[in-house]
Amino acid sequence: MIEAINISLQFGKRILFDEVNIKFAGGNCYGVIGANGTGKSTLLKILSGELESTSGYVYIEPGKRFTVLNQNHFAFDEYAVLDTVIMGHKRLWDINNEKEALYAKEDFTEKDGLRASELESEYAEMNGWNSASEAAILLNGLDIPEHMHGILMKDLKGAEKVRVLLAQALFGNPDILILDEPTNDLDMGTISWLEDFLLDFNNTVIVVSHDRRFLDTVCTHIADIDFGKITLYPGNYSFWYQSSQLVLAQRANANKKAEDRIKELQDFVARFSANASKSKQATSRKKALEKINLDEIKPSNRRYPGIIFQQNREAGNQVLQVDGLSKSVDGKVLFQNIDFIINKGDKVAFIGKDNIALTALFKILAGEMNPDSGSFTLGQTITASYLPNENSKYFTDKKNLVDWLRQYSADQDEVYIRGFLGKMLFSGDDVHKRSNVLSGGEKVRCMVSKMMLTSANLLILDEPTNHLDMESITAFNNSLKNFPGIVLFTSHDREFTQTVANRIIEISSKGIIDKQMTYDEYMADAKSIALREAMYA
Repeated sequence: MIEAINISLQFGKRILFDEVNIKFAGGNCYGVIGANGTGKSTLLKILSGELESTSGYVYIEPGKRFTVLNQNHFAFDEYAVLDTVIMGHKRLWDINNEKEALYAKEDFTEKDGLRASELESEYAEMNGWNSASEAAILLNGLDIPEHMHGILMKDLKGAEKVRVLLAQALFGNPDILILDEPTNDLDMGTISWLEDFLLDFNNTVIVVSHDRRFLDTVCTHIADIDFGKITLYPGNYSFWYQSSQLVLAQRANANKKAEDRIKELQDFVARFSANASKSKQATSRKKALEKINLDEIKPSNRRYPGIIFQQNREAGNQVLQVDGLSKSVDGKVLFQNIDFIINKGDKVAFIGKDNIALTALFKILAGEMNPDSGSFTLGQTITASYLPNENSKYFTDKKNLVDWLRQYSADQDEVYIRGFLGKMLFSGDDVHKRSNVLSGGEKVRCMVSKMMLTSANLLILDEPTNHLDMESITAFNNSLKNFPGIVLFTSHDREFTQTVANRIIEISSKGIIDKQMTYDEYMADAKSIALREAMYA
């Protein structure tokens, strides 16, 4: 158990937390949510002791061990991968080092023998003799194969380091596990593995994540940060979101009878409880939901951007034809001789284990990269708009946001331009910000404003949810579901992928798999599973 008691945190005149009290009990998984800037990651740093609060304190039950997902990707560069994982259990690692130092002594004394015996006993109690095999199992589950376990961390790619550091946090069955965005840089299969691991994990988990399906699958509670306070709710993210939206709608209708409101909410809880998570903890979660006090649910006060994509003309029957496209980078084949035809009404999720390959394909289709061979043809009625994964080249000057967006608009009227910025929550003095000092999320919102200006009927989106908060992701998700045009996208957000895509194209260096079905159907389809296994064999 870990508890924050009267925690306050103030930076200058800004109060981030004001006398926060919250208890995280064993056996539960807590999803910490809140708009960008409300202090989600800061809360985790306070709980882990990395950051000291202005007042109050954190109480951890004596004898309990906690681990944190390390955010410093260079901290273990001189250590081997397997050793880095085992270092997640500091006491076990220290014991092993002390043992080895004793046994290496040339003048091994009787006192040394007694100390070594004590260490061996403690090491055995911690299951130290199986530590290497347990670490290897974690690494394999996170898609770090055995031949990489002995190499130095500095020789890994960034995404591979993230996986090793995640294995480090999971190692040794910690009593309290603190994870800040653990699904970043994980493919969908590895996220599923992590979900299964956490569902079988019987201790306390506190997690910040923008992956809504991940929160729905693993969380028993939601800790909502708003107005400097943290409110704890039983249930997963979807329950919190739908309940808060329903309460907001009910409160907005002042004339509705109180008993009608209560009945509607009770019916909602009953329906939600009947469809609780598929996890092994579903039964206990359902009981918790059935006991919930509906009056404790508060409406969300968060701001959702107005993302509305409109097409300037309806697409004709000929949309996009790709013939024999191939691309290699630094001698590595990303894809070769791929063919597909995009049809009217398609909303296609492109998936694969190599994100570089997906980005390269989208850059080619957007005209920002040349293929090694092959070609593609857009239909005469098609106008395309592209949201890149890396957008820094669009924000190199010091234009304010009105002038920045104006350069992409046929209508130069400032009121017109401000309207699009306002939809993406840039209002008042926000529009005077310089484009070269924006945060990652602000840049994406500017790029979405630019896309809305084009009124294109074909949207090409490379990881559109990156850097966005939950509110923006939800708005983006809903806008694409309602968009009447064609969408080509790649995303690690499985809820986003499942609810938008009606077609899946998986790409590897060996070919493609093309299926007219949703993401969940594709992942469960026996023929698709067999094709995927052959493609990556």
